[in-house]
Amino acid sequence: MSLSLPLQHKTALITGAGSGIGRAMVERFAAAGARVIACDRNPEGLADMAGLEGVLTVESDVTRAGDIERLVEQVSANFGKVDIVVPNAGIARVIPFEQCTREAMAEQFETNFFGAVETVRALLPHINGGGAVLFVTTFLTQVGFPGLAAYNASKAAVKSFAQTLAAELAPRGIRVNSVAPGPIATPLWGTVGLPDAALRDVAAQITTRLMPQRFGEASDIADAAVFLASDQARFIYGQEIVVDGGYTIG
Repeated sequence: MSLSLPLQHKTALITGAGSGIGRAMVERFAAAGARVIACDRNPEGLADMAGLEGVLTVESDVTRAGDIERLVEQVSANFGKVDIVVPNAGIARVIPFEQCTREAMAEQFETNFFGAVETVRALLPHINGGGAVLFVTTFLTQVGFPGLAAYNASKAAVKSFAQTLAAELAPRGIRVNSVAPGPIATPLWGTVGLPDAALRDVAAQITTRLMPQRFGEASDIADAAVFLASDQARFIYGQEIVVDGGYTIG
């Protein structure tokens, strides 16, 4: 393994790859030597990556069983096996608790939890021994934040699931870990459902607790993901690495 190309000869599949952290992961994984299958339900986001060397784009919605089945078929046909699976696709909505109906909860669990779990379950027979699964959680599993009960609960479920799956898959030679992004400047931030003025106020409050006094970048999470997915992390199992600019220690 080359330290400059820690993912050389690896094949990685990343969902939610059309923008933000997913897009940064695609770029960083490819730069680290991996062949990358970039999946997203947004064809426009995938179109921007069509020319990236070593990247195959696949339109796929992780909330649809048929899409996941077709994704597995394409993986099998084009690559046979994969070494790394990153079920990154996710959504976030700010919903006050009194409005947090079963349907509102289900929407976020459907993508953030069930979409991630079903992606890994379907691909499991196609993951090489010595491979890695990397879930994406959030720093908000450690701190409360008003209006994000549904989102935080869905990600807490992913965190717990990943820890248990790590113990179950270790005998098969597959490592499972999680990376927990902190406040990151990505398009997801603008889709939570708050007006622009409210978003600015919340961002200002959050920034005061960050050691660098700024939001992180998607590449900060992607760099941590490359490490956890690589053989350099071969002795790390069932851990959640928090990349949050120090927010949770403030």
